[in-house]
Amino acid sequence: MTVHLSILLWLPLAAAVVGLLLPAAIGRFATLAGAIAALVVAIIVLARFDPDTGGLQFVTDRMWISELGIHYKLGVDGLNLFLLLLTTVIFLAGILWASLRAWERPRLFFFWWGLAESAVLGALLAQDLALFVVFFDLMLVPFLFLAGGWGGPNRIAGIIKLFIYTLVGSLLMLSAAIATGVLAPVPGIDFSLSALAVAAPRLSHGTQEWIFLFFAAAFLVKMPAFPVHGWMPDGYKAMPLPVLAVFSAVLSKVAAYGFLRIVLPLYPDASVHFQELMLLVALASILYGSAMAFTTTDSRLILGYSSVAQLGFVTLGIFSLRDAGAQGALLQAVNHGLVVAPAFLIVALLAVRAAGSEDVRDMGGLAFRAPVLATLFLIVALANLAMPGSSNFVGEFFILLGTFQSKAAIAVVAFTGVVLASVYTLRLFIRAMHNRLGPQATSREISLADGLVVAPLVLLILAFALYPQIALSKGERSVTRAIAPARVAAGPAQEAAR
Repeated sequence: MTVHLSILLWLPLAAAVVGLLLPAAIGRFATLAGAIAALVVAIIVLARFDPDTGGLQFVTDRMWISELGIHYKLGVDGLNLFLLLLTTVIFLAGILWASLRAWERPRLFFFWWGLAESAVLGALLAQDLALFVVFFDLMLVPFLFLAGGWGGPNRIAGIIKLFIYTLVGSLLMLSAAIATGVLAPVPGIDFSLSALAVAAPRLSHGTQEWIFLFFAAAFLVKMPAFPVHGWMPDGYKAMPLPVLAVFSAVLSKVAAYGFLRIVLPLYPDASVHFQELMLLVALASILYGSAMAFTTTDSRLILGYSSVAQLGFVTLGIFSLRDAGAQGALLQAVNHGLVVAPAFLIVALLAVRAAGSEDVRDMGGLAFRAPVLATLFLIVALANLAMPGSSNFVGEFFILLGTFQSKAAIAVVAFTGVVLASVYTLRLFIRAMHNRLGPQATSREISLADGLVVAPLVLLILAFALYPQIALSKGERSVTRAIAPARVAAGPAQEAAR
């Protein structure tokens, strides 16, 4: 039986539309059912995926706008296989968590969840550059409405800043995508990534370079990376915690995926030309994010700046332009999503126990009567700091190995990020769960319902720790193929450097 990727793509949105038509008391369960069904389809895709088959699988290719050469083309390979699974898992966890709580205007609230999941899946599945741009821009819209309608007290300033940053990035990416389709030496105009992968590398060096910078700006803003992360503190504070858990776990991975799917294969000369710049941006993100996570006492911003540092490692692996580094980056993208989502959900539980405060100084001692919650938090914390034996350790090892092969000096400095991750992660765990009980904190165990959301995510972290090879093996061929044009382009430059 053939797997139709359109079913996976549109199921969450269709279910959310049905939820709009149902009574408010049960409308949320339609969105939840759509998320469950999407996860089932993603698991079927994973089970039927053949890693030995080169190229895309389960391809859907229909001409959408013939005059502009835009295809409705979807496909799966090793680059997006586990990111699809991550997306469906995290969205299901977020929707389930939210469905256990009361919200104003619940039907509209859960509709935005369904639209967001379909938009993210569309960006991951799209095999046409124009289609990717449409979904990449669309996936932010539901989060703006979720933050604006159900966010914190200063949400308006936060979403305005987020909107301005991402709007500038989106306009740059749109102009770069149009330029690629128009200037690439193909008959007529064709935005299919397979056609552009042949034609776009023949663009002049100057054209590739400005297009590369436009795409890089859009992706780095979305990650976020230093120094274009200015929206992050206010944006993260604006979102409800279950929404933020999904936003941080999934959307940044689409940006990293964009580098592997689009930038390196289509603009290899520019990727080599700006390799050192991107590695320095990654290194700055690691050091800055780690330092800020260590100095702030706001628990959600500790995780936010930690994400800046972790995505710095992902960028480092991608632009090492080595197979090991890129494979580690893809694995680490999945790892970070699996870790940061339960971390934010646990922060939500800790805030409830600290009289609504998310400041670690108001917590402390919460593990006294909550050993299960403390254990779940400890596993998440150890994974976040890349404890040897965890899948995060494997991802960072591959990233640093690839970087060392490419730019040894940058790899040596990046090692400090591993040490700093241990400092800010253990600081968060110890301040929240141990020491003296906070002045208004109450220590109580995680509820069964909340445990049923968090525990499966923790079990997935443990599963990847035991067998990270499943992601590495299924993604190896696709990762190698994605960075091959840049590796070829780097050959003459390396020879010249010698």
